[in-house]
Parts: sequence; C-alpha cells; structure tokens
Amino acid sequence: MRILKIIFWVLWRIWFYILMGAIIIIMFPFLVISILREEWYPYFFIMARIWAKGILIGMGFRYKVEREQELEDKKSYMLVANHTSMLDIMLMLAIVKNPFVFVGKKELAKIPLFGFFYKRTCILVDRNSPKSRMEVYERAQKRLKQGLSICIFPEGGVPDESIVLDEFKDGAFRLASEHQIPIVPMTFADNKKRFSYTFMSGSPGLLRAKVHSFIETHGKELDDKKELKNKTRDIILNQLQKFNP
Repeated sequence: MRILKIIFWVLWRIWFYILMGAIIIIMFPFLVISILREEWYPYFFIMARIWAKGILIGMGFRYKVEREQELEDKKSYMLVANHTSMLDIMLMLAIVKNPFVFVGKKELAKIPLFGFFYKRTCILVDRNSPKSRMEVYERAQKRLKQGLSICIFPEGGVPDESIVLDEFKDGAFRLASEHQIPIVPMTFADNKKRFSYTFMSGSPGLLRAKVHSFIETHGKELDDKKELKNKTRDIILNQLQKFNP
C-alpha cells in the first residue's frame, strides 16, 4: 500500500508541472501579445486566471470560497493571505476577478516557461537586497496608479510546515497606508495539506478559502502600519484555527 502511495505522489507531482507547462504552451501566442504593452496587462490577467483554474481542475482540486465582502470593479486593493503552497498563486488567481499584480520572490523566475511570464508581469523581490526591496515599492506604486491591485504574501516566504502562521513583514501594510487602499485579508485553509512543499504528500480534494471584511486605511499613516499588520495577522490566524481546530 505504501508503494502505491509513493507511485501516486510521484506521478501526481510530475503531472502538476506538465499541466503548468502544457497550458502555457497552448496559450503562448496570446500570452506573449498580452505582455507587449503594460496597458494590456488586464488581458494577460484573464489568461492567467484560465491557467490557474485549469491547473486546479486538472489536479483534482475544487475550491469553496466564503466572502464577507465583495471587491468593487476598477478599485485598487492590497490582497494578503497566508502562504503555504505553490497552490496559493493559483487559488488567489481563481478567486479574485479584479486584475492584480503579485509581489514575489525572484527565484520563481527560474522555472521554465512559467518564469518567462512571471518575471515580466510580477514584481520580483530579492529579500536579501535592501535595494531590491526599495524597487518593489516604486514598481508597486506605478501599478497602483494604473488602477491595479497588489497581492503580497506578508510572511515573506513559505514558513516551516510546523508553523501555523509566521510573523508578517511590513511591506504590504506600508504600501496600503501610503496609497490609502483597503487591505483584503484572505485565509487559505487546505493548501498546505493538499499540496505542500514536501514532495511525498498531498491529495486531490477541497480547497477552502475565506475573503474577510476589508480593513480600511483611509486616514492611516506610516506609523500605523504595525497596527494594520497585527490586525490582519490576527484575522487570518483566528480563521486558520477555526478551519482546522
């Protein structure tokens, strides 16, 4: 029985990367055209959502979303969620219709095919470089002025699997307060269990997510970023404990 599980895990994980690449290859001409000009990003975003949903369905996942508040069209937000799995990217794309840009680690740009588009459409950060972190703010500000939203996983990376929720970095909350945009806390309940970074683990099944009531930043200043950060983390942590008591 153990051998059968190992065979399943190996084939299933390989299938994940095949799916990632195959869908990109099928859509490749349209994806390339959509990244030629910055103002065409919303068209790229539509295709990115198709790609994400295709991977989730193809891997045998289904998702269920509870929403306390709906995002408005043509309005910018700061989207934040707990980070436990590569599925976090796909699930975020699947459940959010408003065009947004990821802020993510530069290492993902090395993934074949995926990395080609990732580094041309996302805001990459080298977490060991203060200069890189400053450039993130500049690029994020530019995207917000274009009417897009920003998505940041504020733990700053995927924590050890024994950690329920790591401490949050300041970046997302600094940007949100500077631009007076609402923070949208989201909790992903099952991504770690379904598809963690541990190779011999996971299974198809349900991915639960909750979009919480927004945290307004109108009138907030940079000095308030710690308060915003702690409030957001408390909301997500409390929901994780409710999802998995």
